[in-house]
Amino acid sequence: MVGLSIGEKHFIQGGIAQDLRSDGRKRLTTRPIYVETGVISQANGSARVRMGATDVMASVKAELGRPNALQPDKGKVVVNVDCSPTAAPMFEGRGGEELSAELSVALQCCLLGGKSGSGAGIDLSSLVVVEGKICWDLYIDGLVVSSDGNLLDALGAAIKAALSNTGIPKVNVAAGASGDEQPEVDVSDEEFLQFDTSRVPVIVTLTKVGRHYIVDATSEEESQMSSAVSISINRQGHICGLTKRGGAGLDPSIILDMISVAKTVSEQLINTLDSHIAAAEAGEEES
Repeated sequence: MVGLSIGEKHFIQGGIAQDLRSDGRKRLTTRPIYVETGVISQANGSARVRMGATDVMASVKAELGRPNALQPDKGKVVVNVDCSPTAAPMFEGRGGEELSAELSVALQCCLLGGKSGSGAGIDLSSLVVVEGKICWDLYIDGLVVSSDGNLLDALGAAIKAALSNTGIPKVNVAAGASGDEQPEVDVSDEEFLQFDTSRVPVIVTLTKVGRHYIVDATSEEESQMSSAVSISINRQGHICGLTKRGGAGLDPSIILDMISVAKTVSEQLINTLDSHIAAAEAGEEES
């Protein structure tokens, strides 16, 4: 928890009320974003994202597995986040473990929608190799290197960038397997299929401080929040997931207004993020 004096709290709250935050931004302005891809050579895809002093990494590892019996036509995605104890003092001990679990669940919800898979930002059916028998399991790992607020949005951006950097090996399935027999497969070491990220969302968190809400809150601003709503929205404008934290309740009309604002902010964020990803990929190819 960020320790602030009464004067500092009033300064932050007053600035937000006047639409002039302590770092000079308006309420709905994000910090500059920096993207680097291909940062972990052992992974199928990886990326590093910095938003202000918040620094996170994400990696994607693809492994062949067997589809769930209840969803034979879908692959599987597992999201796990680790908060480095050096990222912030509150991450030491159980504080880091609890936040890691909270972020993992929130990202799973924002990326994969409900339990039925409806609204999923990742097309799980595209991960199936042989229905009911073989699929790709994607293990997405996030790491918080440095924390200055808005971790969920930064991790969401890093995951989107890492998935854009992900190549899925081409799989050739041998003919002849029948019934319950597990077919033989040949996994290519040279041919890769680019992962489709057209439906993968970005996450926009609206943090309520006083009567107003802001985007891309810093740690100091988050310490003054009453509640926060995180909304994941893709390029098509579809809402893939929504999570809330903080004890204060929100009127449904305010949530609807938040969703409307989040859609506008997400359009700008997606365009910015996609251009940074494209530039990072181009730089990686040149090197």
